[in-house]
Amino acid sequence: MACRSGSCCGSGPINEDNARFLLLALFIIIYLLCGAAVFSALEQPKEREAKERWAQRFEHFSQRHNLSKKDLNNFLRDYEEANLAGIRVDTVRPRWDFTGAFYFVGTVVSTIGFGMTTPATIGGKVFLMVYGLLGCAATILFFNLFLERVITVIAVVLKSCHERRHNKAVLPPNGHQVSGGNRADGAGGGGGVKGQDLAGWKPSVYCVMLILGAAAILVSCCASFMYTAAEGWGYLDSLYFCFVAFSTIGFGDMVSSQRVVYEGHAMVAYRLGNFFFILTGVCCIYSLFNVISIVIKQVLNWLLVRLEVPCRCCLPSRGHHPHRRPRRNVVAPGHLRARRDPSIETDAINESETDAGRRMSGEMISMRDFLAANKVNLAIMQKQLSEMAIGHPRQSASSSRQNGFSGGVGALGIMNNRLAETSVDRAENRLNPF
Repeated sequence: MACRSGSCCGSGPINEDNARFLLLALFIIIYLLCGAAVFSALEQPKEREAKERWAQRFEHFSQRHNLSKKDLNNFLRDYEEANLAGIRVDTVRPRWDFTGAFYFVGTVVSTIGFGMTTPATIGGKVFLMVYGLLGCAATILFFNLFLERVITVIAVVLKSCHERRHNKAVLPPNGHQVSGGNRADGAGGGGGVKGQDLAGWKPSVYCVMLILGAAAILVSCCASFMYTAAEGWGYLDSLYFCFVAFSTIGFGDMVSSQRVVYEGHAMVAYRLGNFFFILTGVCCIYSLFNVISIVIKQVLNWLLVRLEVPCRCCLPSRGHHPHRRPRRNVVAPGHLRARRDPSIETDAINESETDAGRRMSGEMISMRDFLAANKVNLAIMQKQLSEMAIGHPRQSASSSRQNGFSGGVGALGIMNNRLAETSVDRAENRLNPF
């Protein structure tokens, strides 16, 4: 199924990216089924107990106050409508003054959406659709830029530590520094190779994941102490709120900074601290999620390699075989594929030679010429869009075929070739990614 050059055992070829997509979809479905089973086993008994307790209280209240169940249900429906408008039994802060509205728009653009405040007017709902479209897009861009800078800072720090360990390892036994002449002589030997190794060194995705995980845990623990003291929640409940808020899940069952007055606490300082912790926590968790996605993609690549082994066993070698179907090109049609075997390397050379003048003159290539000449492979187009978005220089197109992480967009495009596991130098070792 996952044979990259075409399935020699099956009925037809499947593109590697499509195979990875199908594996990920299958994994998500299985993950959802397992999660549903666990939560159903944990929460369903509690739900049944709550329903039975509420039915007893409802019956007892209606009999004690001589109220019909119909009138009592109508009263409860009126309270549910008031609850949607922000009315609570306990005294809470106004929802639609300036500070409350600022808290609301913050949950909108960050995609947290607690749900405790929602627009009730038609004008507010229409404005929310327009406002959220631009605000959410800008916030996602901010998170991506934050991720890019975090990855850069972590890479610089880890590379500095690696260079220090490397310098200590190559020090002479007497502990003295090597003179300039000896250093120059050594550069002609193994020193040049070691210098090249240091120049191309990149941090491992597992180290970055560990650092981001530690930062997210630190922020969550510090924020939980503040919420426990200010809101009166248990520490575990505060940790639960931090994860729900920082991951932008936003159930709305627990919402911070909703009281009118906080006794013994400076209200302004608490609200500023709440804003700081939510912003920092969302950025850290967003970055951690994207790094974890790299690890998941590694696992998918490893599974694709394992699933490809039976197809390799069917043929004696990797060379040309009369019964092997050519690799599918999703850009060129079938009659053009039969005429010319597409190659990313040759496409990149032709594209760089012929399209340079078009880019300088501003001339646009027509779709007919594009399909007829087959100058640019779809992978190269995706890579160009990613590099234009993140501002990185173009790399050779041969690496885009071998690197399973190139050609990505968004956060994957930012982390492409910045970590050891997403580096093009690691492409030749993809058969054993672990």
